[in-house]
Amino acid sequence: MIRRLHKFEDLLAFAAIFLLALFPTLEVVARKFFHTGVRNSTEYTHQLVLLLTFIAGMITSREKKHLSLALEMKLPPAAGLRVHTSVALLSAALTAAMAWTSLSFVISGFDPQQMIGPVPLRWIASVMAIGYSVMSWRFITALPRSGFPRPVAALGLLLGSWLALDPIANIWTVFAGSTPAFFELLLNIYHQVNLLAAVPLILLLIVSAFFGAPIFIVLGGIGFLLFARQAQALEVIPNEAFSLLTGQSLPAIPLFTFTGFLLSESRAGERLVHLFRALFSWIPGGLAIMAILVCAFFTTFTGASGVTILALGALLSYVLIQGKYTESFSQGLLTASGSIGLLFPPSLPIIIYGVTAGVSIKDMFLGGIFPGMVLVLVIIAFSVFHASHDRVEREPFSPRQALIGFRGAFWEIALPVVIIGSYFSGLTTLVESGAIAVIYALLVEVAVHRDLKLKQLPAVMLKCVPIIGGVLTILALANGLAYYIIDAEIPMKLAAWVQATIHSKYLFLLLLNIALLVVGCFMDIFSATLVVVPLIIPLAEIFAIHPVHLGIVFLANMELGYLTPPVGLNLYLAAYRFNQPISRIYRNVLVFLFIQLIAVLLITYIPFFSTALLAK
Repeated sequence: MIRRLHKFEDLLAFAAIFLLALFPTLEVVARKFFHTGVRNSTEYTHQLVLLLTFIAGMITSREKKHLSLALEMKLPPAAGLRVHTSVALLSAALTAAMAWTSLSFVISGFDPQQMIGPVPLRWIASVMAIGYSVMSWRFITALPRSGFPRPVAALGLLLGSWLALDPIANIWTVFAGSTPAFFELLLNIYHQVNLLAAVPLILLLIVSAFFGAPIFIVLGGIGFLLFARQAQALEVIPNEAFSLLTGQSLPAIPLFTFTGFLLSESRAGERLVHLFRALFSWIPGGLAIMAILVCAFFTTFTGASGVTILALGALLSYVLIQGKYTESFSQGLLTASGSIGLLFPPSLPIIIYGVTAGVSIKDMFLGGIFPGMVLVLVIIAFSVFHASHDRVEREPFSPRQALIGFRGAFWEIALPVVIIGSYFSGLTTLVESGAIAVIYALLVEVAVHRDLKLKQLPAVMLKCVPIIGGVLTILALANGLAYYIIDAEIPMKLAAWVQATIHSKYLFLLLLNIALLVVGCFMDIFSATLVVVPLIIPLAEIFAIHPVHLGIVFLANMELGYLTPPVGLNLYLAAYRFNQPISRIYRNVLVFLFIQLIAVLLITYIPFFSTALLAK
């Protein structure tokens, strides 16, 4: 029975991704050739993102792959079990509270007559309550069956119900017509307890982040407790999640992510290695240049630097070491290059930044091209210097091999041209470009190269679901915390303090870099975007910093945060991929961290890089 349920979830996720690519593609075809459109296709696409988010979230909980801080705490077995049980209890409590709150939102927030095609909107939105309920249960059942862990963690269901007492009272009132006297008494006690318990629970959540609590639990829990402490309507949190997930550009995230996984699970990486090796291996540092460009290509599409390291790290490391590069240099280069493509279109962090900051995504794409090239070129320059200094052997240039490589990788090389060309020409929207990217990658890898068989596609989808589920569940709940930050006028208060204290634009930019590096070290790029960006936008306005320049500075610092000890994500993924102690990865990547820091400072203090391609 459980296995059938898992297969059903997998089927739903695959169907959601397939339909998410199908509807925008049909819209493009209908508009181009028949001068019409597909009725309700936009609404279907947006609601599919909502469904996919919570189906993927359930699968990610099942697979225990929710994004968390990558700290490796070596605890004694007994202490480790207690810590994991405590984290599961907190996670179960917060997701149970969100399930009740989402149910209250669905019941009171939608008219039964609201429809998307033939389906009531209330039915679609109910996936939020179902998703959080299943996640809550899975945090409990992920613990060992024997002993105390599961019964203790199950207490989280009671704690979550207490935390969601206000929404439960609202549900009762909607169905019963009034709130009983005992509920009124409970609610008075509830509000008093919240005033005392919210801050300690927030501190506990922050501590739990370092022991493996999922990031979406930490950020969503902080937002939930802050709203509860102020006795504000908790339904604001699922309302903000619903608004974000059904927004205009969000469908591009799962589409480009799936495209990246289709490429990484095929032999596209080998073909690109062959091409770039043939093109560059005759110059000093040629193989290193090859590795950097291949990493940039893949990271641009997946939006998650870890995918590049995990999918291509072994192959690229083997090629570099065979080319007489040292193991330490090869591993440091690949760790640093794992996030090197995040400023190039159609990068997912750029899309999320544009949505969050209200900046044109097209302008953000244009603004990221030169800064992205700066980051790539400084790593290339160092690699060339290193290869020349160590007298790494070069291979003679072979036009024949270059032609063979070009023929082999032609369809992959053409992919960004198709996507960027169709988007910037106005032929397609961003979401439609993402859908075309999926269809294109499917045709190339299944029909042209035949690296993937149709029966393998569900397995590829399952590999990308934890990324999709991890990212979108973070965005869903982090948006509630961002709403609280804005509602509490924290950005305005911070702006007033900065205006009174800091009078130099350049000092502000330096302090901004330092602050963002710290944030990037401890937060993933997606949650940091929703939480931090609303705080820094009003500060940048004081010093007349261009919105696109601010966005690129923010993203460049977040990219650097992946390499920053102690908890930069790439460091831990590299340690896993290359089977090395984390301390050795720290040493290997240190010089690349310093070089990228120089590039980030150049991007920060020379706005021309970010604004040169923008329309005047």
